[in-house]
Amino acid sequence: MENFIFSINSTMPIFLVILLGYVLKMKKFLTEEFADMANKFCFNIALPLMLYQDISKTNVREEMDIRFFLFCLIVTIIMFMLVWCIAKLFVKDKTMVGAFAQAGARGSAAILGVAFVENICGDIGMTALMIVASVPFFNMLSVIILVCEAPSKSNENINKIKSSIINIAKNPIIIGIVLGLIASLVELRLPVIIDRSFDYVGRTATPIALIAIGAGFNVKEAIARLKPAIGASFIKLIGLPMLFLPIAVKMGFRDAEMVSILVMLAAPTTVSSYVMAKSMNNDHVLASNVIVLTTLLASVTLTAWVFILRTLGVI
Repeated sequence: MENFIFSINSTMPIFLVILLGYVLKMKKFLTEEFADMANKFCFNIALPLMLYQDISKTNVREEMDIRFFLFCLIVTIIMFMLVWCIAKLFVKDKTMVGAFAQAGARGSAAILGVAFVENICGDIGMTALMIVASVPFFNMLSVIILVCEAPSKSNENINKIKSSIINIAKNPIIIGIVLGLIASLVELRLPVIIDRSFDYVGRTATPIALIAIGAGFNVKEAIARLKPAIGASFIKLIGLPMLFLPIAVKMGFRDAEMVSILVMLAAPTTVSSYVMAKSMNNDHVLASNVIVLTTLLASVTLTAWVFILRTLGVI
C-alpha cells in the first residue's frame, strides 16, 4: 500500500495540473493561443533557465556518469529504429508509417520529463544528461523517418533535414544545458540579483508548461484513426519500457537515473511530433491522436511503472 500511495503521489499531481489547464480552457479562462504562447515561453525561456540553474549548481565532475549517458543515447537510437521497423511491417496504410514510428518512439522528455523527475526526486539530478543524450536524437531520427516516409521525396524534404539539424544546435533547452555544464565545470557563480531572477523565472517552467498542455488539449481529435493510434500508444507507454527497463535495472541504475530512463521510455508523445508530421507531409491526424491518447493514458501507465520500480526498490 505504501508503494501504491507513493506512486499516486508522484504522478497524479502532474496530471491534475494538466486537467486544470483543460478545465480552464473549457470554462473560457484560457485559449489555445494562450497554450501556444505559454509553450513558447517555457521552451525558449523558463525551462532553459531552470536547467541552467540546476546544472550550474551541481558538481558535474563528481556526478557525471558516462555509462548512464551512453545508455540513454544508445537506447534512444535502438527504440526509434525498432518502432520504425514495426511500423513498416505491421501498418497496412503506408502513408501512416512515418507518423506512427515517430509518435510511437518520441516522448516529452524535456517538459513533462523534468516535471516528473522533479516531483519524485525533489530535483532533476542527472535528467539533463538524459536530455542531452536523447533529445537531439529524438529530433534527428524523427526528421529522418518522416522524410523517408513522406509521399514526396523532393529536394524540399532534404532541405528540411538540413534546417532541422541546424535547429537542434540552436535548441534553447540544449543551449541551457550546455551553458550549465560549462558554468559548473568552471565554477561560475552569477551575481545574487541575476541568480535569484533566473530562479524565479525557472520555477515557472513546470506549472506553466503543464497548464499549457491541458489548455491545448483536444479530445475530439482522438476519434479519428483510433486503431493505429492505440497501437502506437501501446508501444510508447508499455512496450518500450517493458523491453528496456529490465536492462536498466540489471545495469544497476537507481533513483533519479532510473526515473529519468523511465521518462525517456514511457513519457507521453511530445506535441512537436504533430508539428513535424504536418510540415513534412506525413499523417498529422494520426500523430495528433497518439498525443491525445498517450497523454490521457500516461496517468495510469506511469503510475503503474513507478509502483513496479518502487516495489523493486530501484527508486
